Amino acid sequence: MTTIQGAPIKESAPTRSRYAPADLAGVPEVAALLGTLGLGAFDPDDVTARVGRNDNWAGTTTTGARVFVKRLRGPEPAEARSRYDRILAYEALAARHPGSALIGPSLLGSDADAMVVVFELLEDARSGSELNADDAFDEELSHRAGQLTGELHELPADADLLDTTPHPMPPLHPHNAVSLRGLVSSTFGELETWRLIQSDRKVVDALHRLRAAEAAVEDLRPIHGDLRLDQFLLTPQRLLLTDWEEFRLGDPARDLGAVIGEWLYTAIHGIPRSIGDMPGFTFDQQTSHDEILEHGVRELDRLRPRMRSFWDGYRSVRGAAADDGLRIRAASYAGWHMFDRMLATAMVGGRVIAADRASAGIGRTILLAPESSTDILGLGDSL
Repeated sequence: MTTIQGAPIKESAPTRSRYAPADLAGVPEVAALLGTLGLGAFDPDDVTARVGRNDNWAGTTTTGARVFVKRLRGPEPAEARSRYDRILAYEALAARHPGSALIGPSLLGSDADAMVVVFELLEDARSGSELNADDAFDEELSHRAGQLTGELHELPADADLLDTTPHPMPPLHPHNAVSLRGLVSSTFGELETWRLIQSDRKVVDALHRLRAAEAAVEDLRPIHGDLRLDQFLLTPQRLLLTDWEEFRLGDPARDLGAVIGEWLYTAIHGIPRSIGDMPGFTFDQQTSHDEILEHGVRELDRLRPRMRSFWDGYRSVRGAAADDGLRIRAASYAGWHMFDRMLATAMVGGRVIAADRASAGIGRTILLAPESSTDILGLGDSL
C-alpha cells in the first residue's frame, strides 16, 4: 500500500492517454469506409482519440468491431500522401513475412483518395509512453524493444517497395532561415526553438556532420523513422511496434538514438520528481543548481540500465552491425532527439518550457561530442 507521511492513499489506475476526437460529422469518408468494409458505424458514445498530428478515432462500431481509424493530414497534401504510402509499404513488406515478430494490429482496410486507414483496435493494449508514465517500461521490456528494433532492421531492404528519400529531420535549411510557410504555420515556441538552434553555430555544424555521416552509410536498412516509446504497444501477449508513417530505407542509428533519447528526456524531466521525493522536502524549498545537477545524474543512473538493456537486445539480433560508427551516430541522434522533443512540445503547447531548454542543453553537449557520450547513454560494448 502506498502512503504519504504514514497515511494510506488510494493506488492510482494505470495511465491511459485518451482525448476527445474530431467530429465525425465533418469526415464522412470514415463512415463510408467502415460501411464498405462491413464494420458498421462508430458508436458516438464510445469513441476516443490518441494524441497525434492526424485525426484519429478509436472505439466500438455498431457491429461490435473494435477499430482504430486514422486520417492522414498535414499542411501539404503531398507530404500527407507520402506518409499514407509509407504505411501501406510497411504493411506490404510485413505481409511477405507472416511469421515476423513485427506483425502488429491488422490493417482492415484503407481509402487512398481520403487517405484513411482502419486498423484492429487491440484490447488491453498500453503504449510505451503510458507505461513510462507509470515507470513500468522496465529493463525486460527495454530488452524486448531492442530486439524488435533489430528485427525491423533485419527485414529485406527492398528499394522498389520502400521510400528511399532522405529523412526530413533534422532539416538543414531552417538552421539558416525559416521559410514564409514555416513562419506562418509555426507556433511561437517552434520559432523560438529554431532561433535557439540558428544562433548556435556549433550545433548547426554538428547537425550538418550528422546528416553527412548518415548520407555516407552504405548499409541502409528498413527503419521506423519516428521511433518513440509511444510507438510501442504492450498487450497481455506481446510487445508490438506501430505507426509507420516515416517507414523507409535509412540509417538504423536513427531509430536507436531516438529510443535512447527517450530515456534521456525522461531522466531530465524526472528531476523535479526526484527532488520532490527527498526526505523532508517542502514546496517552498529552494533548490540549488548543484542539487539539480545531482538529481539529474541520479535519474540518468536510474534509467541507464534500460538504455543498456535496449542496446543489448538490439545487439542480440544484429551483433555484427553494432560497430563504433553505429554507436556514435546513435548517440548523435539521441542528442538531436532533445531538440526534436522540444519542437514537438512547442508545436502543441505553443511555447518552450524550462525542462525542454534543459534537455536541449544536454542534447547539445552530446551532439558536439557523441563519441564521448556512448557509454553514458548505455551504448557500451559489454553484453
